[in-house]
Amino acid sequence: MSDRRPLPYGSADHQAAHQFLVEEAHLLDTFQLDAWLALLTDDVRYRMPVRVTSSNAVPEAAVATMDHFDEDRYSLHLRVARLATEHAWTEDPRSRIRHHVTNVRTFATDDPSEVDVESAVLLFRSRGDQAGPDLLSAGRTDVLRRTTDGLRLASRVVQVDEAVLRTQNLAIFL
Repeated sequence: MSDRRPLPYGSADHQAAHQFLVEEAHLLDTFQLDAWLALLTDDVRYRMPVRVTSSNAVPEAAVATMDHFDEDRYSLHLRVARLATEHAWTEDPRSRIRHHVTNVRTFATDDPSEVDVESAVLLFRSRGDQAGPDLLSAGRTDVLRRTTDGLRLASRVVQVDEAVLRTQNLAIFL
């Protein structure tokens, strides 16, 4: 449980952060990945730790030592560039995806140029004519940074709600 106090939902910072997440989801859903990359800071860190199921006596953080991915701007740029080629077979045909972003909470930070944001995301993914869709539920913890061009994503940690992912690959962005 966090001891931070959330910003009021009607505050300008909360409204701007919420709008950022909705617009970001639209870019990802419509495969506008170059526009999505433009929303990232140069020093962005984008992670999805592997969830480990442990007993109540052992905190999950104590045994979580691996990530599904731990990326920076350069590696994210390479992933986006590869998806634009004919060699990205994991996305041929392209997935039909929809990001449902909800439970957005914002928090002030010690740095006046940044705001911490927590959100929940449910990703629906359909692959061609496969029998059933993938559903991925996760919580996200973001740091959004104010720039002269608007808010930019400086950090994202995605905590999936399953220990074993049932999707065939992680070629998509959460």
